[in-house]
Amino acid sequence: MKAIGKRSFARSALEVSELGMGSAPLGGLYRPVTTADATEALQAAWDLGVRYFDSAPMYGLGRCEHLVGTLLRGKEEETGRQDWVLSSKVGRLLRNPRPGAPLPPPLPRNKYDSGWQSGLSFTEVFDYSYDGVMRSYEDSQQRLGLPRIDILYVHDIGRATHGERHDKQWNDLVTGGFKALGELRAGGYIKAVGLGVNEWQSIREALDVFDLDCCLLAGRYTLLDQSALPDLLAACTARQVSVVMAGVFNSGILVSGGDQKFNYIDAPAEIVEHVARLKALCDRFEVPLAAAALQFPLAHPAAASVVVGARSAAEIRQAAAWFRQPIPAEFWSALHESGLIDAAAPLPA
Repeated sequence: MKAIGKRSFARSALEVSELGMGSAPLGGLYRPVTTADATEALQAAWDLGVRYFDSAPMYGLGRCEHLVGTLLRGKEEETGRQDWVLSSKVGRLLRNPRPGAPLPPPLPRNKYDSGWQSGLSFTEVFDYSYDGVMRSYEDSQQRLGLPRIDILYVHDIGRATHGERHDKQWNDLVTGGFKALGELRAGGYIKAVGLGVNEWQSIREALDVFDLDCCLLAGRYTLLDQSALPDLLAACTARQVSVVMAGVFNSGILVSGGDQKFNYIDAPAEIVEHVARLKALCDRFEVPLAAAALQFPLAHPAAASVVVGARSAAEIRQAAAWFRQPIPAEFWSALHESGLIDAAAPLPA
């Protein structure tokens, strides 16, 4: 079975492990996660060779940055080295009221926000302004307990996320937030800047207004959804913008093919039917559906890493096994021939 290798970002000196660890599930996405289980999951990822870790203020309302920071500080103390890459995000600030003062109203919920079963007692406020981005960066440093954050992604900017508020949020980012990120990068405080979103259109638009190094794209380049392929991924390849592939299981339905979540909500019937056809092809070649889903996105030349979330040591070990699973070339050829994926999608060698 193949080892977890590393790939370099095209536009920076960063080198990330091809399999990365996302921390959103550790905040209790869909169901609670104990601190012991979260800590064991992060340690297991490290033991497997994962050296790229992604977090965000949103995840567990600050909890996940605490957990990831504890792991990485410990590894630095043990080894005396910083042989890991860490990303976090800007765009949301966490608020706590003064004693006796009420919390600000919570953000309007959308389909990308499923709530946290193990979150901290804070509430979120969107802020993509210059001051908001600088404050978010400093707050994340404190929660992580680390002065170093390698990558900052602008989190969840897009029309599907913000609806009628999008134009204001986008204007704040273009006129202020990008300026803050540019200053942090130019000053050497961070090594790379990008967007971390579910909406590929936001990254495509940002490419024309700011010099991005990378992006984290969730759910839009998977076995089930290649909508980012013809426009965004072609542009990223041409401009040497590295792509971290996330949400590769489309919220879980590509793990087993059952009637589960798709894009954070219950899967509609047509998606369930499409996944059933994918699973039937996988079964024909004795390939786990999840293994194919995990390996497929990395075949794109823009891809630098595929990030998976796990809420236990067993889950991240299973993901690593799927990542290393040998898959015959005949399966990938049959996938193209079946018409179940875009004919232009690159296939793993």
